[in-house]
Amino acid sequence: MNGTGMLIEKLAREGNLTDGELEMLIRERTPESAAALAAAARAVREKIYGRAVYIRGLIEFTNICKNDCLYCGIRRSNRRASRYRLSEEEILGCCETGYPLGFRTFVLQGGEDPYFTDERLSAVVRSIKRRFPDCAVTLSCGERGRESYRRLFEAGADRYLLRHETAAPEHYRKLHPPAMEFERRMQCLRDLKDIGYQTGCGFMVGSPFQTVEDIVRDLRFIRSFRPHMVGIGPYLSHPDTPFCSQPDGTAELTLFLLSVIRLLLPGVLLPATTALGTVMAGGREEGILRGANVVMPNLSPPSVRGKYLLYHDKLSSGAEAAENLRELSRSIEGTGYTVTAGRGDSLLADG
Repeated sequence: MNGTGMLIEKLAREGNLTDGELEMLIRERTPESAAALAAAARAVREKIYGRAVYIRGLIEFTNICKNDCLYCGIRRSNRRASRYRLSEEEILGCCETGYPLGFRTFVLQGGEDPYFTDERLSAVVRSIKRRFPDCAVTLSCGERGRESYRRLFEAGADRYLLRHETAAPEHYRKLHPPAMEFERRMQCLRDLKDIGYQTGCGFMVGSPFQTVEDIVRDLRFIRSFRPHMVGIGPYLSHPDTPFCSQPDGTAELTLFLLSVIRLLLPGVLLPATTALGTVMAGGREEGILRGANVVMPNLSPPSVRGKYLLYHDKLSSGAEAAENLRELSRSIEGTGYTVTAGRGDSLLADG
């Protein structure tokens, strides 16, 4: 058995590697080691979650954002973006569409839009929970104060997704304007978990200036923070950003890291993201085969799906669209797994 094979066995057995071992595993990866890693990741997720793949209905409720992240297509300075925000009635309409299809988690994702004050967003959350009491509400709308997070939690929000983007402060500064601070992002994540949210973090694979050492720091952070969900996907450039000429991340490394994360944190909820499906035909299905167990079809009104463009050529139709859930289910079943209704809460063990 070669060195990477021994590392994969150790990772599957102990759920951990040293930083040096993680770096070696990534740098010396081969198609053979990726296949062995994927097999180990599938065995672990099936032991905990069986062959269930959980669906979340994604509602992209605003593409207005006060931030100016250098990689993001809805950044404040992008004057070519066609801006929109959904009303409370429109958001509820998305839920009304998704509920009979089997969705029991609604993910409200948006830019940091100042219009959605605590009062307005809390009212939306309360309305959803009142109308669909058996459903979970996940929010993904960026950095807010601890008191804001607390108010939204008390309104009924169950989960919050906030990608940390990178666990390396110097890398964070290269991706964001000076007004955005690495420590504030990390404090937001700590606040969310402390308040009681099922908390998700994540990072872009192959983002500009990212090194293997940065990725190892991301993996170390994820294992120590123990989020309930981790969202990773390949970095994909957008033509109307300062990073328009930067190379995209790869599906190959993203898939490899999905397997690593599954073994580092066996009970985590791990999505096969739209970005993965965008960069690679069949990418979502490959993600499921590498240890992922969540997919997020788009429930947003068709009229706005083409406007929430964080990156170029983002998928929003076909099996990515919630109304085509039957097509998605057939596609997932082709991998040997089954789309499952229900909230699909994290089974991450404490400790």
